[in-house]
Amino acid sequence: MSKQWFVLNTLTGQEQKVQKLLVAKAAESEIDLAGMIGETLMPTVKEVSTRNGRKTTVTRKLFPGYVFAELDLYSNYRKRERNEAVWSFVNGLDGVIGFLGGDYPRPMTEEEILNVKASAGGEEAKAKPKVTFEPGEAVKIVDGAFMASEGTVQSVDPDHGRLTVSVSIFGGDTPVDLEYWQVERLEKKDGVEEAGA
Repeated sequence: MSKQWFVLNTLTGQEQKVQKLLVAKAAESEIDLAGMIGETLMPTVKEVSTRNGRKTTVTRKLFPGYVFAELDLYSNYRKRERNEAVWSFVNGLDGVIGFLGGDYPRPMTEEEILNVKASAGGEEAKAKPKVTFEPGEAVKIVDGAFMASEGTVQSVDPDHGRLTVSVSIFGGDTPVDLEYWQVERLEKKDGVEEAGA
């Protein structure tokens, strides 16, 4: 039977270790496990945020505590004929708690794995802003020529992480194009607006 995708439950923070061990240890095994273990995924997304006025990019795991693995686990899933060598190997890896679904986990459908791959957008995906904005929101500019100015969001371009803010300068409103990380949302606290992320 061909390889199918399964979800492995891992110790939190050990997803990357499990992903690497799956491939490395399979290649070292005495039996041909390398041919029974295919791709592995630990989907991540890059997010841009502002901390203390500085732009930072953080890589966040989309599914903390889980790794997706393409395995030749069953000779016949309907009859529950499991490949014990692969089963024992995966369950014996450091950091693996077990398969999602117990002793006879259901393989993921093609649609499910395509959705997982699409949610990560690939390694080359551009970092996405952690905070999103809506037209009409009050913001404070924290970087650039208009730093410390307050304004109102006029338009938002979420694909590029940019927005246009209307800033009051010299007695008139001026549109200013900025990146998400250059502004902070103004939050109302007891009727008074304060800067916050």
